[in-house]
Amino acid sequence: MLGVNNRGIKDILGMWIDISESATFLLSVFSDIKARGVEDILIVCTDNLKGYGQALEASFTDVRHQLCIVHQVRNSCAFVSYKDRKEFCADLKAIYTAPTEKAGREALEAASQKWSNYAYAFESWNRNWAALSTMFDFPSEIRKIIYTTNAIESVNSRIRRFSNAKYQFPDDNAVMKAVYFSIQALLKKWTMPVPNWGLILNQCMIIFCERCRL
Repeated sequence: MLGVNNRGIKDILGMWIDISESATFLLSVFSDIKARGVEDILIVCTDNLKGYGQALEASFTDVRHQLCIVHQVRNSCAFVSYKDRKEFCADLKAIYTAPTEKAGREALEAASQKWSNYAYAFESWNRNWAALSTMFDFPSEIRKIIYTTNAIESVNSRIRRFSNAKYQFPDDNAVMKAVYFSIQALLKKWTMPVPNWGLILNQCMIIFCERCRL
């Protein structure tokens, strides 16, 4: 789990291992970070894993949940022929780069009509629109850091490079140690705040008021 502290510096809040990412497991993760002192979460971006929303709301009732747009686009493209994907993705981009939620919804409806032969590609967009459109409630500077889980995917990629150099792990504890040391090496490189952090912090103070504490 990756977060951004009040100085705009990325940090790893924790790491967990389980057989599967079930709702029960996710609830235990959120319970763990609450027990370690996390009092509130303003915004969370996740993939569309079943049970994520329920586990979040059960732990942090006022959290704003954004589904990863990159995952959503990738999943939609699975229903589209390769020859159409470039144009199809351009139409999807018009959805998530729209200036407002209303404009985004209109772009979604236009794309759905244009690509009616790929109806299944839009089912998830319509079913999950409330969580996909959360980002439209925020200024563009905040949107850029909440619309995708690419930040944590980058961390996972580094962990894989580190772990792939090992032939095998005797047990889960050995895996945890390998992941821990790879993360520690990564943390040393996170010395600069995310772009436009001063502006983003001011926006968060206005939007979330007393919930956004320094």
